Amino acid sequence: MDVGLTGRTVVITGAGRGFGRGLALRMGRLGARLFISARSLESAERVADEVRADSGTEIHASACDLSRPETILAFAERVSTQTDHVDVLVNNAARYLHGPDLWDADDAAIADTVASGATGTVLTTKHFLPLLRKSAAGADVVNLVSSAAEPRNHRSDAHPAFYAAKAAQAGLADVLSARLRPEGIRVISLYPPDFDDSDPLDANAARPNRSDRSDRSSNSPLSADSVADCVLFALGQPRDCFTRSFHFEQL
Repeated sequence: MDVGLTGRTVVITGAGRGFGRGLALRMGRLGARLFISARSLESAERVADEVRADSGTEIHASACDLSRPETILAFAERVSTQTDHVDVLVNNAARYLHGPDLWDADDAAIADTVASGATGTVLTTKHFLPLLRKSAAGADVVNLVSSAAEPRNHRSDAHPAFYAAKAAQAGLADVLSARLRPEGIRVISLYPPDFDDSDPLDANAARPNRSDRSDRSSNSPLSADSVADCVLFALGQPRDCFTRSFHFEQL
């Protein structure tokens, strides 16, 4: 699959661990120039060091807490001093909150979950949009939403605040897909069920080959590596192909 990331500038939020870290490693191996963020600068720099050691690609690390608007603006401004455009923005960061009952979380955790997943995604996209509009090859905004945002999908044990945040992300993606399409900016959203968000790739480990992955049981949990495959597939499509969303069948 020709993903075409060589020389492309990619921003990934929430890249300090799990899916975000694994996607940074994958994109680094494909030649992307990376700007990553995590809530703590230490976490972001640790992953940046891993990516450099793994692929040698150019990568910059920043701290960004999506529940704090001032850090989002600072992140975007910092990136704008190092590049004049962004080709891909991956809105990955969002706090997960467990608990089926509203009383399973305190007010601060609920507010943080909604702020990071909803307001944080809106503001991140807003502040990176000027750089995305300067992409010569055409830009992409990738949103890691959740099946929790699908109508009447109540299978996750996530807290209602997480459902609310993801529904807000879905609404944003829907309207931006329509409004940015005339500019050639694709908005791509993924709606995976709860999946194994453990770090999918060790920096020193080879990626499983396709035959290995096809032998997995259909009852196996969705892996972060498979979700990353969907992201890369969408990015690799011709510019006139607008794949708005990926929905995953849940057993």
